[in-house]
Amino acid sequence: MIHPLPGPSGQTVELTRIAGLNVLFVMAAEAEYGPHLAGLFRPLLCGIGPVEAGVTLTRALGVFLAQDALPELVVSLGSAGSARLHKTGVYQASSVSWRDIDASALGFPKGITPLSGLPATLPLPLRIPGVPEASLSTGANVVSGAAYQTIPEDMVDMETWAALRACQGFELPLIALRGISDGDKELEGVHDWHEYLHVVDERLAEAVGLLAQALETGGMAALRS
Repeated sequence: MIHPLPGPSGQTVELTRIAGLNVLFVMAAEAEYGPHLAGLFRPLLCGIGPVEAGVTLTRALGVFLAQDALPELVVSLGSAGSARLHKTGVYQASSVSWRDIDASALGFPKGITPLSGLPATLPLPLRIPGVPEASLSTGANVVSGAAYQTIPEDMVDMETWAALRACQGFELPLIALRGISDGDKELEGVHDWHEYLHVVDERLAEAVGLLAQALETGGMAALRS
């Protein structure tokens, strides 16, 4: 099922059929979409950072809604940084926070979006059996070196909070899968991000296989146990 996505991106958006369910896979950048994942699905490339991710995914879901073809599940996947998790390991986010929203000058706690009614941390209740869990922090900055010491969550990315909020606007569930590409040392350039993406690609594909296995065994209910 392919739907054209209007706008300057020129993308076509493809839903992947798994066990009778339509699943939308979302990734930030082409560099994360290696041959192992390419054999499983064609993702929506949402761009890097919370603004691009939120705008692109919301627009895509709007196209699906207009065609009465919303997916049953959205899966955000790609790389993440971590100073404490195993490098190249893949984890599903148990929760996500927005690390660089800060209205503390107005008396709001750091991490709270003012007047939204949202907590600082949003749970991600669906679980893929067999994939380890970790907490996730989303922000607009690339975290490196000592900056990890200021972040309580296990891993960091730049899109998942925005993707979740977009999904909530359409009452759709989200699963976030992240492979750890960096974080064990100070970043010196984009090559440090790229170095292990080929391994992350393979291991993310294994996690997608576990997702498919769960859906084929028990449908969406298998992700809620």
